[in-house]
Amino acid sequence: MMTRFGSRLFDQAFVRSGPIRWLVVGGTLLIAAIAVGSVLMAQNFRERALRNSSRELENTVLMLAHHFDQQLQDFAVIQRDFVDHARSIGIASVADFRTRLSGQGVHQMLRSKIEALPYIGGVNIIDAEGNLINSSTAWPVPKVNMADRAYFRTFKYDPNSPDVLIEPLHSRISGAWTVLIVRKIVGPNGEFLGVVGRGIEPANFEKFFATVALGEGATISMLHRDGTLLARYPHSSELMGRNFKTGPFEQQRVFGLDHFAGRFTSPIDGEDRLIASRALPHFPILMMATTTRAAALTDWREQIGMLISVAGASALAIAGVLIAIVRKLLEQHRASRERLTLEKQRLDRAVNNMTQGLLLFDAERRMVVCNQRYIEMYGLSAEIVKPGCSFHDIIAHRKATGSFTGDVDGYVARVLKGIHTRNSMVVDTSDGRSIHILNEPLADGGWVATHEDITERRRIEERITHLAHYDALTDLPNRTMFHEHLREELAAVGNGEEIAVHYIDIDEFKGVNDALGHLVGDELLKSIAASLRCCAGPADFVARLGGDEFAIVQSAVTSRDQVDELVARVFAAIRAPFDCLGHHLTTDASIGIALAPEHGTVLDQILKNADMAMYAAKSAGRRTYRFFEPEMDAKVRERRQLESDLRHAIALGGLEGGLEVYYQPCLSLKDDRITGCEALVRWRHPERGMVSPAEFIPIAEDTGLINEIGEWVLATACRDAANWPDDIRLAVNVSPVQFKSGTLALKIMAALAASNLPASRLELEITEAVLIRDDDAALTILHQLRAIGVRIALDDFGTGYSSLSYLHRFPFDKIKIDRCFVDDIAGPDGSASIVQAVVNLATARRMTTTAEGVETEEQQRLLRALGCSEMQGYLFSAAKPADKVLELFALHRSRLAQRSGKESRRREAG
Repeated sequence: MMTRFGSRLFDQAFVRSGPIRWLVVGGTLLIAAIAVGSVLMAQNFRERALRNSSRELENTVLMLAHHFDQQLQDFAVIQRDFVDHARSIGIASVADFRTRLSGQGVHQMLRSKIEALPYIGGVNIIDAEGNLINSSTAWPVPKVNMADRAYFRTFKYDPNSPDVLIEPLHSRISGAWTVLIVRKIVGPNGEFLGVVGRGIEPANFEKFFATVALGEGATISMLHRDGTLLARYPHSSELMGRNFKTGPFEQQRVFGLDHFAGRFTSPIDGEDRLIASRALPHFPILMMATTTRAAALTDWREQIGMLISVAGASALAIAGVLIAIVRKLLEQHRASRERLTLEKQRLDRAVNNMTQGLLLFDAERRMVVCNQRYIEMYGLSAEIVKPGCSFHDIIAHRKATGSFTGDVDGYVARVLKGIHTRNSMVVDTSDGRSIHILNEPLADGGWVATHEDITERRRIEERITHLAHYDALTDLPNRTMFHEHLREELAAVGNGEEIAVHYIDIDEFKGVNDALGHLVGDELLKSIAASLRCCAGPADFVARLGGDEFAIVQSAVTSRDQVDELVARVFAAIRAPFDCLGHHLTTDASIGIALAPEHGTVLDQILKNADMAMYAAKSAGRRTYRFFEPEMDAKVRERRQLESDLRHAIALGGLEGGLEVYYQPCLSLKDDRITGCEALVRWRHPERGMVSPAEFIPIAEDTGLINEIGEWVLATACRDAANWPDDIRLAVNVSPVQFKSGTLALKIMAALAASNLPASRLELEITEAVLIRDDDAALTILHQLRAIGVRIALDDFGTGYSSLSYLHRFPFDKIKIDRCFVDDIAGPDGSASIVQAVVNLATARRMTTTAEGVETEEQQRLLRALGCSEMQGYLFSAAKPADKVLELFALHRSRLAQRSGKESRRREAG
């Protein structure tokens, strides 16, 4: 230690000597001067880059403001000319306005005005009822009504409304986002006659924005003074119509100023942006240009890179010279000291970084090396356990500090006796730890001892052993241990005794998980497990087989009364209310019982029979129990045969003996047109005949075959629908199992591509069961399908418990009213009010409604009176094969044409 201390003092004195000191100080000051100068230059370049970028943005918005102000003033002149024209020809009433301005002559006049200004676009005339009566772009004028638009209601009902309004909205003519510029037209007495306006698609502005090159990351926007986004480049459909006057005060203040230049965080991407805005002189519109601070500083970064390179190279050169000089002076002195230090560091690192405690003893039984881990492991004093102390002293010190509880002399003698050979032992400390000690002899008569704390490893091994035989949630024996116990019981069953195997399945447990979550479900399972332990006898064996299934092995059964008594106790225990994380839950069970040796003596056989008995209890309505009967095996075989036949039918597809697709038409209640058909799968079994979907669809869903059936039905139906008239849509049901596959969207796109059926003619019908299981994932898939143009309908609406929340989260195109509401719609206390509520809800959210199961004309009349959009049911037509449904289309169109002709002749005669 003294040698190292003297060497350190020599190094310090040597470095502090005159030439070295002044050399180091001078070099350090020079490097510092270079660094300070570089920082000042970088700051100056940065401010200059930001000012240049800000000026470029200000010049851009000034140019854009003058450009679009001139364009909009040109259109304002046309609007005022049209208003003057209406007044000059003496239009004084609403009827006069509609009659005299809806003719082709006015259309030609509008076209001639617009042709002089080709950049203006179309001009539309709307009467006092919101009807489009004339347009410069189309003749004859399409039937469009604007009465529900906000600007129209403002003009019509607000006497203080301005003469001109600018509003972004979805055009009902083009279907795209449009910036609408409209002017109110009033009569001589101030009465509201109509509106003259122009719809400009944001793309017209954005094309011009694109010609203004501002660099990467820049945006150009046109906003209303009230904060509404009218147009933006780069274009973003999600941002169109969004109001940005809702942020911080600094952001809101921009919309009240004629021009602004500054910087703040963008509310769209959260980036720090330079912003310049300027208002149009004659319109409530702002032009805004932004660029990210990072983009504005691009050139600055290049300059800084060069500056840093030069400064860094200079600093490195100076530092290199200094290091070379100092290293040369100290090289010989430091070489020997570093070699000794390195060796010491290697030894210290190796010893003190060990996870085990380490002791090295010489042939005299005295300690040479002890690492820190050993001292910490036993809580010893480093003043006592130090080089030179004997092995006996160390054990005595451990005895005094409480980490050793045995006889010191006896332990020391036992260790020293076997020290000449490699040996190991595990000892337990007074605080409950397990320590593994390994003694390794050395050639000189000493030895190395390592001490490893294996407490946690032993606990993990014990836990693993426990988990191999016990359920982690309920701590009941698991399926493996259950099989081992039952196998032993079957081998030891005595004469005149039986073993009862109870299979217990908790009824409706999945509903608890779906409604309240898995934490509550797990708590319920633990409560049930505790109850089963209490009601089972001392010789009975209770196990959890997995999920919501439990089992009890009842030994030494001499009569069925004993089994019935245990079943009664089980039902009483399970049906008692449980408090699960604040939820008071009651449940029930289906129990299947098999007796050995009566129902089998082999493990697999008795388990299978108990399982069949349990499913028989479920089939009997749940909440009961059944003993195994031989007939149950026959029913299972029948179900398996039906499953096998179904697989064969799927392989056959549309061939004889395979699956078929029938189509049930959907009729419009407004004009009696066929609007679409729902595809329904049918199975014509070669021996059973027509098999009800209620029989084979549950089997398909349980086995996963529903994916293949659904894919085949989708492809077949799309291929058939491609031959239908273009105005008839195809509806296909989608099972929850298909949603789980994760490839539904790809399969739908493949079916559409193979059949050339437009995506807009395909409508997918889903139930709430799709959304309940994993609503976030399902909604993501629904949005993917909506993105490719497919329509989405919510089937069996009103039969679930969370319909309204899903209508709020996803904009369905259609709601299908379940037949249970249609059946009693005509009754005095029927469901007419419920149907009316559903129709109103759908209308408010721009959805259509289809009533299922319509079978009487009275139901049809009431549904039409309540405002329902469509109907489906046997009143119009049952489901038909593909060829028959084509005949139905032709026949129905013929009937509609005849009826239309009769009505025309009746009107002419009248």
